[in-house]
Amino acid sequence: MSVLTYLIPISLLLGGIGLVGFLYTVRSNQYDDPEGDARRILNDEWDDHPKP
Repeated sequence: MSVLTYLIPISLLLGGIGLVGFLYTVRSNQYDDPEGDARRILNDEWDDHPKP
């Protein structure tokens, strides 16, 4: 049972790091164009220079 005193804080820390990383990607607008990705995957033309 003493292992839990190490594992619980470590898991909470890793979960917090994951949450901070997710919030960073949301705030930096990395999920803004889901429609463009859905259309682009069905297109036969290759896009060697994607939009930034």
